[in-house]
Amino acid sequence: MSRVARGEAVSSATFAPLENPTFRAIWLGAQLSSLGWLIQTVAVSWLMATISTSDVMVALVQTSTTLPVFILSIFAGAIADNFSRRNVMTLGWCVIALSSIMLTALVGLGFYNPWMILAFSCLAGCGAAFTDPAWHASVGDILHKREVPAAVTLISVGYNAVRSIGPALGGVVVASFGPLTAFALATLTYLMMLLAIGRCKWAGRSSPLPRESLSTAIHDGARFTALSAEIMAAIARGALFGLTSISILALLPLIARDQLGGGPIGYGILMAGFGAGALTAGISNNVLRRSMSQERLTTLACIASAACCLALAFTSSILVATVALTLGGAAWVVTWTGLDVSVQLSSPRWVVGRTLSIHYALCSGGVAAGSWLWGAVAENYSLTLALESSAGALLLVAGTGMLLPIRQWKEADQDALSFEIPEVALEVKARSGPIVVKIEYLIPESNVEAFLDLMRQRRRVQRRVGARHWNIQRDLREPSLWTEAFRTPTWMDYLRLNHRLTAADKELDQGLLELHAGELPPSARLSIERPTGAARRRYESTGFFFRR
Repeated sequence: MSRVARGEAVSSATFAPLENPTFRAIWLGAQLSSLGWLIQTVAVSWLMATISTSDVMVALVQTSTTLPVFILSIFAGAIADNFSRRNVMTLGWCVIALSSIMLTALVGLGFYNPWMILAFSCLAGCGAAFTDPAWHASVGDILHKREVPAAVTLISVGYNAVRSIGPALGGVVVASFGPLTAFALATLTYLMMLLAIGRCKWAGRSSPLPRESLSTAIHDGARFTALSAEIMAAIARGALFGLTSISILALLPLIARDQLGGGPIGYGILMAGFGAGALTAGISNNVLRRSMSQERLTTLACIASAACCLALAFTSSILVATVALTLGGAAWVVTWTGLDVSVQLSSPRWVVGRTLSIHYALCSGGVAAGSWLWGAVAENYSLTLALESSAGALLLVAGTGMLLPIRQWKEADQDALSFEIPEVALEVKARSGPIVVKIEYLIPESNVEAFLDLMRQRRRVQRRVGARHWNIQRDLREPSLWTEAFRTPTWMDYLRLNHRLTAADKELDQGLLELHAGELPPSARLSIERPTGAARRRYESTGFFFRR
């Protein structure tokens, strides 16, 4: 497929996913709840700025909602891949609604303090840790894979459209009616989101194999992510961008209060400028993707964010600050949308919830650490120095593309292929093992280099889906005979490995078949280890030993 054709395959019209009624209903509910979240964020940030004199406490409002995502996302991703993603979303939104109801009640009673506000913000962040991976992973369940980039962009566009009015509306509500009304409105929007999820149903990925344990699911997701260079590059770039760019949002209440001398309405206007820039970039995202690579877009976004920080550091005009925040908002959505799609398109359906959760966890960890860092710099030195330092760090992050480039998006078949369980002469149970797999190839000398190149790729593919101790061996007496060997701890692990292989992974088999000189195609030989002596007793005690 040509580069143009690949680009067209992943660049369906921005609003095309809205033709799907399930996606449309959940997307609209998400916009409404996002509006409530932003109104509540303005109320919490401004309430904290008015009852606390500590710059760190104000900046920690961002940390309180992002730190739980860092801690819990990997668990949430494993749960989303093993249970109904719709149910996981419901659980997350119930937690968010509960935290908002409790905060509303306590503020109404006048019983609150800075630490209590952070505690309920943290509880809302715990709910968000479950909703985000499940929702983004569900996009691939609801829509065709070629629509995923447009859907992710649309999610970002919708959120940032709300961001363009939500903070300003929140500022008006807080200034006119007080934080209590803002918290009550937010609670209502969360309940509306729960209603939307309750009315919609969609099918997730089905598997003929038993559900994995939580610890195994987390381990397998972490292994797959660590062995995927394209996913790790996106995660690393996201974590660094979050660490350095969050100064814009974390310090914005202080900029509005101390540097610009504005109130909650002024703060809302500044947030609206950020949202307007994000909205503009989101709508034009398809055009930007076709004109530039995601790597170049990410680099330019870092530079734009640095320019925003410098403008905020030196201006005393709310108009100039709003224009600068428009640039920062555009950079924000270009970066996060691009990295999110890169992770989704690089992940098979069986593990996408976990790869996205790891992505969100580490990026949120960068955001949480950055919120504390820039708040500490502002309190111990000055607000201007914090923004200048952040700008310098963003310029350094812009240069990391030389070491961690973001791959160009392309559509690949990441759906798992059907696998026919091989017939065996011995009775094996799910926990029987270890299983040893050997595949023999006849490779002429002229094909050895090409064979080794394919085997380097195959090693990564097989290890990502669960192969242990993978190696290739060359026969000393018959040099054209090569053996690929690996093992799995149990028979069930062997079945899971084969069920996880995708059409894109299987393309390597065709290349190896073309290099193979045998009359019959390579076939796998399956063995089960029979340890003896002390090793035998250890295997028997753990139950992983095969018995006749």
